[in-house]
Amino acid sequence: MNNRNALLMISFVAALLVTSFAGAEQQLIQNDEAKWSDGPAMLPPGAKIDVVQGDPGGTALYTARLNFPANYKIPAHSHPTDEHVTVLSGTLYMGTGDKLDPKGATALTIGGFALMPAKMNHYAYTKKATTILLHGMGPVEFIYVNPADDPRNAGQALTAP
Repeated sequence: MNNRNALLMISFVAALLVTSFAGAEQQLIQNDEAKWSDGPAMLPPGAKIDVVQGDPGGTALYTARLNFPANYKIPAHSHPTDEHVTVLSGTLYMGTGDKLDPKGATALTIGGFALMPAKMNHYAYTKKATTILLHGMGPVEFIYVNPADDPRNAGQALTAP
């Protein structure tokens, strides 16, 4: 890479960073100040969400807490953007592949971190109530490996194309 291309690349990355954080304001939020609501329709029922910063449906940086009840399962799926997960309480079991496979999962305990790259099929489940911090660049979208697992399809007859 010549100097001109390197300078263009540095300028591009700097512009992205400035755009990502433009208009950001200081936030200091305690755990007991969480404003929980029902999780989005793309998740199986039972999840709760507290959007801490940004808009997960937008195209910028977001941060959200998610609370999952005991014995909660998120079938194999992927996302169009990277997913960053930090466990705040409980244990989140995560694995990669096209099906939820408890034998292939890793138990992430308090402070545990996972990065699931864009388009990587993965799954998650809990055995006890668990809270995570989810952050990344939006928009958040779930693409289930098996469309029948998508809760947005509940009650709809799936037909072959």
